Amino acid sequence: MDMESLAGAEFAPQTTYLNTASSGLIPARSVAAMKAALDDAAAGGRFADMAFEAVEEVRAAYARLVGVPARQVAAGASVAVYAGMIAASLPSGAEVLAAEGDFSSLVNPFAVRRDLKLRTVPLEEIADAVRPGTALVAVSAAQSADGRIADLAAVRAAAREHGARTLVDYSQAAGWLPVSAAEADYTVCVGFKWLMCPRGVAFLTVPEDLGGLTPVFAGWVAGEKPWDSCYGPVAELAHSARRFDESPSLYSYVAARHSLALIEELGTEAIAAHDRALADRFRAGVTELGHQAIAAPGSAIVSVPGLGEAAPRLAEADVHVSARAGNLRASFHLYNTAAEVDRLLEALAG
Repeated sequence: MDMESLAGAEFAPQTTYLNTASSGLIPARSVAAMKAALDDAAAGGRFADMAFEAVEEVRAAYARLVGVPARQVAAGASVAVYAGMIAASLPSGAEVLAAEGDFSSLVNPFAVRRDLKLRTVPLEEIADAVRPGTALVAVSAAQSADGRIADLAAVRAAAREHGARTLVDYSQAAGWLPVSAAEADYTVCVGFKWLMCPRGVAFLTVPEDLGGLTPVFAGWVAGEKPWDSCYGPVAELAHSARRFDESPSLYSYVAARHSLALIEELGTEAIAAHDRALADRFRAGVTELGHQAIAAPGSAIVSVPGLGEAAPRLAEADVHVSARAGNLRASFHLYNTAAEVDRLLEALAG
């Protein structure tokens, strides 16, 4: 089944929804699985057994998506929690380098730890700004505010030259932009955007040696034998990244299994080509209307200065985009069509 046919079978939006950078649409298969799990739990069924199996299937599917072994993937619910754990693992006085205006969930955990030195620079300068004494470079693969794509190869090379680790946030990338978690020390990603999962799904990847992190929020699920780790201190932490698991939002993970399966069926390369073509169509159209989008070549996210105030008016016309950093932000995913792009352009012109 081609992308348009599959999307038509899985999604039935009642509006022109061009806002995946805020929250992705959830496929019908995922919604059905989540509803069935709720019904089973309400009836006193064996929901929990099935749900914990789903967590492991989702972990494996995400590992395939980002190109690392499943043992290097932790399953949680929040980027901020994982960034906070990494922040807690840094020594006092360590310098953290981040991009100006990057998403708060990635940056703020380092800011609130006052004994760290947080330094920010423009995204385009981040690789050149790594210096001796930089302990960690934290950056989003694609910027939430405007879709600019980071030069991760340059960041990685600069970090290695100076002995720094790297933390990359895939929240605005994984699901449409081909990524490789093996090329960073740590990566984080929420599932409710381009991975089209319900809220409550997030991932952390770590190196094979687990990256020297302290699992400060470890509970029973972080045990090597979770069901033997329910009482008192956990005697043996998991030998894999599962030691960094948060107690999972089980209903969300039941649904996430099917959302990630859809991405695997279509393939990230095909999704990227589709999403980028729609974004380019919008860039060209908005230029004809006399506006200039922020330069973000190859991105599925398009941000247009001077149009942020149009977002509420567009919503009244059932065309959903975002206002971010004063700009209008539109984002295009596998369930969107060229006709929807044209509808947005017509609404802007009107």
